[in-house]
Amino acid sequence: MVSGKWVCAGGAGEEDEVKEVKDVKEVSKEELMRVLVTFAVEAEFAPWRKRWPFEIAAAGGIRFWRADIDDCNVTVLLTAMGTLAAVLTVDTFLRKENEDKSFAVCISSGLAGALRETLGPGDIIAPRMLVPETVYPERQENRLEVNAALRELALKCGAKGTDCLWTADQVLVKAADKKIYSSRAEAVDMESFGIATEAGAWGLRTVVVRAISDSVVEDLPLDFNRTLSDNEQISVSKVLIQLAKRPSAIPAMVKFGLQSRRAAESLATFLDKYLRELSKVSALSGSNEMATR
Repeated sequence: MVSGKWVCAGGAGEEDEVKEVKDVKEVSKEELMRVLVTFAVEAEFAPWRKRWPFEIAAAGGIRFWRADIDDCNVTVLLTAMGTLAAVLTVDTFLRKENEDKSFAVCISSGLAGALRETLGPGDIIAPRMLVPETVYPERQENRLEVNAALRELALKCGAKGTDCLWTADQVLVKAADKKIYSSRAEAVDMESFGIATEAGAWGLRTVVVRAISDSVVEDLPLDFNRTLSDNEQISVSKVLIQLAKRPSAIPAMVKFGLQSRRAAESLATFLDKYLRELSKVSALSGSNEMATR
């Protein structure tokens, strides 16, 4: 754990062969539903990556992973942490890979923190609405509803229905900080509002499926805002520096790492079930719409 195994496990190493994609039509299968699944960091993706023969490729300087799962042609994109990084990554990728508008669904996936005591580590949630911490003046309402049909399918697959997910600008480190926002949402992440907004602009129906990594009553072992690299990924060296300054945090870091790993495993199991059911759906109605309440 101290070596950063959870923090960076399962990502693509330098030895991975990256294939530059010249024409997405050469590799996609028209009979399969094309699904984009996003994670913020490699560790969130690692358990699911081990279950399927994902092939790594690149387009426009962005790496992604692709595999056929049931009757879905799945592309996994790592967005990095934070709304800005997520928006830029999704937009750049879709400009290159979705010129023919062939992607049908976007699943904003990964880990989230609980803001209510009704949620605990390992729970899978499917929020109805996304609310950002940042206010966007150009929007009439700063909230976004996910695709209702996709969310309903997630609930049928066992996800807990939550009303609202708060997309924060920073990692909420202290339990006291989480409680401040508990009146606004049941859970918190840092990417989903931006991902859903950008994917919706490209015509993708979007749903959010997240696994809870930490409860509302627990502090995080470190201030992860101080451990981000220039590309908004967790920096192992910065984690080690923080642990060297606070060795008493090592046991809590190990516990959090194991807890997060189990949550990511639960998410991988859920995604398998969800895609299996999604592949059976011949048509989905509705689209992302800004809430007008």
